[in-house]
Amino acid sequence: MVREAAPSLKLVTYERVSTARQGRSGLGLDAQRAAIDAFAQERGAAVLARFTEIESGGKNDRPELERALTLARLTGSTLVIAKLDRLSRNAAFLLTLQSSGVRFVACDMPEANDLTVGIMALVAQQEREAISRRTKEALAAAKARGVKLGNPNGAAALRRAGKGGGALRETVSQNADAHAAALAPVIEAIRAEGYTSLRAIAEQLTTRGMMTRRGGRWHVSSVRNLLGRIGNVG
Repeated sequence: MVREAAPSLKLVTYERVSTARQGRSGLGLDAQRAAIDAFAQERGAAVLARFTEIESGGKNDRPELERALTLARLTGSTLVIAKLDRLSRNAAFLLTLQSSGVRFVACDMPEANDLTVGIMALVAQQEREAISRRTKEALAAAKARGVKLGNPNGAAALRRAGKGGGALRETVSQNADAHAAALAPVIEAIRAEGYTSLRAIAEQLTTRGMMTRRGGRWHVSSVRNLLGRIGNVG
């Protein structure tokens, strides 16, 4: 009697990078894919599809994750990610994974299970709430010290008022110093939590809802300028 061969492990992979720039350059993806491919080869598994999410750490909607989970559910596959510790602080991801009912495995933590993910999700949610609370307290303390938050006297407003170039530069510089001073406690808290690179600080400022002085998103260059100004103000 000929026995049918047991079906090989089927994998649907999910990879994540934090910014569009990283997505275009492949930064971070190569390492994730190398880990997943090595895992698949070791287990003799077949990779059915790959899904890559390019998003901010603060966003809760993850369409590629939903597509990956749907395909894994329909095909009876296992969702595989390269590093669970990379996402261990992401409550939205962990809760989605926990409630999906899809089998999953992390290359760096293959022993992880639903209980592990559930505990991580609770811790991540508490940490996010604590970060939000500390950020609000830091900004309230800065406001209490007389630091003016926001940028009511930006360059455009000064130009409309007809002020000269010297006065404009001086006022803009003062506003930038005030903005840097207001964000100094936030930067200190971010660094204390282990985020020290310019890119990591930019991601954390964005995640915490902090805006640049002009109301934009944070990048490596804007963080570098902010840190330089905080040093000068200090």
